[in-house]
Amino acid sequence: MDQHPTPKQPPEFLPMNMRPKITKHALLFGGAAAWGLLLISCVVANRAVLAPPQIAGAHYVGTKECTQCHQDVTDHFSTSTHAKLALADPKVGDTGCEACHGPGSIHVAAGGGKGTIVNPRKSPETCFQCHLDKRGQFQLPYSHPLLAGQITCVDCHDVHSGKAVRGTGAALEAQNDTCTKCHTQQKGPFVYSHDAMKEGCVACHQPHGSVNQKMLVARDANLCVRCHLMTPATPSSGIFNLGTSDAAGNHNSRLQQGTCWSAGCHEAPHGSNVNNHFRR
Repeated sequence: MDQHPTPKQPPEFLPMNMRPKITKHALLFGGAAAWGLLLISCVVANRAVLAPPQIAGAHYVGTKECTQCHQDVTDHFSTSTHAKLALADPKVGDTGCEACHGPGSIHVAAGGGKGTIVNPRKSPETCFQCHLDKRGQFQLPYSHPLLAGQITCVDCHDVHSGKAVRGTGAALEAQNDTCTKCHTQQKGPFVYSHDAMKEGCVACHQPHGSVNQKMLVARDANLCVRCHLMTPATPSSGIFNLGTSDAAGNHNSRLQQGTCWSAGCHEAPHGSNVNNHFRR
């Protein structure tokens, strides 16, 4: 037996032309994996963590407890956008109602009653926990008097069913009804109706708040020319051309005096009973 083992040979280095090459497939899959990790890290880092309403001394009991008294609401709540806010609790199951109303143990033990549960109708702050952008819009110069307590979010939103916005989809008339139950003068019917009303009030108005008067989505004539396009007679001339010299001259002089619905022109933008040009 050889008592002097042969020493291990140093590893051989591969020649330059025999080193492993990075293939297109390896580069593709490697890049996809790196991009996936980047997206995951961004989602995790930027995810908004919202604390649900809290009630001192109360704990979650689950939606099943809510159905005992509020079945008229919970029966169709599963189709609501707000149903996605359900908190996961392995002990009590679905807690969709309590995501907005707070833990309900005290409310259940008391058999209902004021002060034992959060009522978003009394304050918009519960809604603002998720809808932060709407809080900002209501603080703009022109907005509905929500922060003054004169209206509530649920006056316009059905928070327990569907997309929480009344009259969406094919029910545009119902959407207008949400507005005209307060703004009765704009409801009509009119002999000469404005087609913009068929698109809904929000085609011209931002209901949560705007920097423009009457909560308009655009100021002055810019609001109207989004649909009633008037092309300049010459590039950058600032002169509008409606096809005839009389019409062009009339609009150029009038628009300098005010908006389309002022200066004695189209003063009934929602509709008119006397004039097809929406004059009073």
